[in-house]
Amino acid sequence: MEDMATNEGLGLGATIRAWRERLAPSAVGLPSGRSRRAAGLRREELAERAGLSVDYVVRLEQGRSTAPSAQVVASLARALRLTAVERDHLYRMAGLVPPNDEPIPDRIPPGVRRVLSRLADVAVAVFAADWQLIWWNHGWAALLGDPSTKPPELRNFARERFPIGSGDDVRIASWPVLVRDGDSSDLAVVSDLRRATGRFPHDARLAELIRQLTAGNATFARLWASGTVAAHREDRKTVDHPGVGPVDVDCDVLTDGDSDLKIVILTAAPGSSDEARLRRAMADASDSTPAPVL
Repeated sequence: MEDMATNEGLGLGATIRAWRERLAPSAVGLPSGRSRRAAGLRREELAERAGLSVDYVVRLEQGRSTAPSAQVVASLARALRLTAVERDHLYRMAGLVPPNDEPIPDRIPPGVRRVLSRLADVAVAVFAADWQLIWWNHGWAALLGDPSTKPPELRNFARERFPIGSGDDVRIASWPVLVRDGDSSDLAVVSDLRRATGRFPHDARLAELIRQLTAGNATFARLWASGTVAAHREDRKTVDHPGVGPVDVDCDVLTDGDSDLKIVILTAAPGSSDEARLRRAMADASDSTPAPVL
């Protein structure tokens, strides 16, 4: 019974009620006299402010209505004076995609920058939600080659995986990289891009990328038509490094929740010959082409 009560306290209705009860009447221009039994808004007051019936607010809070429309959620968010983060949470609890008219961010938040600055002994790169490369460290350049030698518009991992025509030469890596399970990896990238279209539905750069890949690459078009939605999380690759030989690395992808930045980390098994080769490649690489400033 205790677990059930706990779960009910985490639901859509309980959250709306908690936000209603915390909102002081004076904050919305209502009197807050001693005759009020509740410190926050009454259901009737919330219903009036949101343009809803009192019965519907009651059903929402009691969990008898669990799928409000986007219009209703927007009205509740305004009436409850929610922050942008709280509003997005309300949309997600209602099973809806939060509204987002902002473009895909290419800026790395301060907290992520602090973490990246402490990862000097591994190969790390940061990609935007559309897999546009926006930052890499010395280890990444040492293992895969310096991306600064490529035009910025060609530093897109999805474009590399799904070339458009025989003349498309998009390469982030300067030498061959073998992906162990290419089919699964391809599907993961396509699925992740579809997820990004839900997160950034009005981003022009993402829309143009999808248009070009769908029209120009049959494999991408087929996978895109499958409708799968997922996120790219991990992989295993072999980098055919020209100086130290093949290096087997684990590829792990972490995502920053606010901006959907993808932090790609390449590491070799501790104590292995691959780790030794990776360290040798990093030691041999020149520092004459530093990574972009965080």
